[in-house]
Amino acid sequence: MNKSYQRFLERKTNRLAQYSAEYYEKQHQRGKLTASERINFLFDKDTFEETDAFNPPANTSFGKKNVDYPGDGVITGFGKINGRQVFAFAQDFNVMGGSLGSVHAAKIVKIQDLALQTGSPIVGLIDSGGARIQEGISSLEAYGNIFKRNVISSGVIPQISVIMGPAAGGAVYSPALTDFIFMTASTSYMFVTGPNVIKEVLNETVSVEDLGGASVHGERTGVADFVYNDDENTLLGVKKLLSYLPSNNLENPPLIENNDPIQRSEERLRDIVPEDSDKSYDVREIIKLLVDKEDYFEVGENHATSIITAFSRMGGQAVGLIANQPKVMAGALDKKSAVKAARFISICDSFNIPIITLQDVPGFLPGVNQEYGKIIRHGAKLLYSYVEATVPKITVILRKSYGGAYIVMNSKGIGGDFNFAWPTAEIAVMGPDGAIAILYRKDLAAAENPAALKKELTQKYRDEVANPYIADEKGFIDEVIDPAETRAKIINCLKVLKRKVDLRPKRKHGNVPY
Repeated sequence: MNKSYQRFLERKTNRLAQYSAEYYEKQHQRGKLTASERINFLFDKDTFEETDAFNPPANTSFGKKNVDYPGDGVITGFGKINGRQVFAFAQDFNVMGGSLGSVHAAKIVKIQDLALQTGSPIVGLIDSGGARIQEGISSLEAYGNIFKRNVISSGVIPQISVIMGPAAGGAVYSPALTDFIFMTASTSYMFVTGPNVIKEVLNETVSVEDLGGASVHGERTGVADFVYNDDENTLLGVKKLLSYLPSNNLENPPLIENNDPIQRSEERLRDIVPEDSDKSYDVREIIKLLVDKEDYFEVGENHATSIITAFSRMGGQAVGLIANQPKVMAGALDKKSAVKAARFISICDSFNIPIITLQDVPGFLPGVNQEYGKIIRHGAKLLYSYVEATVPKITVILRKSYGGAYIVMNSKGIGGDFNFAWPTAEIAVMGPDGAIAILYRKDLAAAENPAALKKELTQKYRDEVANPYIADEKGFIDEVIDPAETRAKIINCLKVLKRKVDLRPKRKHGNVPY
């Protein structure tokens, strides 16, 4: 054996020596996979190529012994996921707490640059105690280099963050800048300021889980788009999400053909929406009957639940679905649901994914809390995102469509390409009850039987003002359609819009209403 090859084997042996049985056991006791196990699970078998495997940590002191950990606590590289090229990094909590130093960061930055240069998605598996204290400002500057690349790559390549342990302090800003965030329940958390600091400064006691656990960010804040119970299911979710996304903004999403007939008629759709407009129903039942194989992938499932955002396929083509959910707050828009939908629209538009809107919305949620919570600005974000999007945009009004909510949910006036309505649709400035109470206030007050008069006037309002045929005649919708034929209508429209070009004035950027 020649000396150069022997030296190579020694380096490789030293690299693998850190992965002892104790190393694996420590991570498994925490309910986690190791960084290498996560990479192997995520990527197609034998396709991952590691980069910079032997890079040692920066030589620092500050009373700490410099330990030579080859790779410096992060695995970086590229490989195939579902047969498509993806770049990734996986932080190793067993090596200095997965802390980010200058060498650790340089490896991530290199992968970020390669992903952008090759037009490939990047996935970050985050399990880190944050900036490496003993490296001081070098570790802070290193974070800045990562953040800069997150912003430059935004809307160009898909960026996915997977929180599989701690992400605290400045470390949370890189995930916040990416397109999607996954979290693993019980083992992951995110916060800018930890419980100890909060106790010291504010004298408030809060647990790690209550401050920034997966349930907090999956439900209350909406920071996490997906939450799963363990590492394996979280990584399966990442793989599924990538199947809907193109590799970059210059490509279309993968077309996955199946044997679900395009012209499939669904008679069950004629009976899902109740005739009584005050009764609720689950819009997910409509989604399942419209999409291929009843399969869809919900984003932000437990946050702002009065609106549903999801990826699916229709005729094999990836689509983004936005649907008001009558089961929650009658499907009304509030500050959280408006922001949730606006962000989803922006991502779909960035990556050439057509947007399908299923509308059943009584309006914006009223109240002091909403007004003080900037519902004006947040509602405007939703409006802005729909207008800004240049991908195909198709709307189906299922039932209620009132006031400003009608306008912002991809109406014809703000740029809807095809807008349809079911016979059950009610399109008006406001709902019948409210309209009659205002228009006929004096008549109702003077009537011998106000309830009977109100019922009569309400029905008249529905017949003469709110029915969808008036909107059809005026050209504000393209057609009142048979609910059973909705799937075929949407897919045919997607074919028509395949070569859609939407020219806009040149500008540096618009100003989103923050």
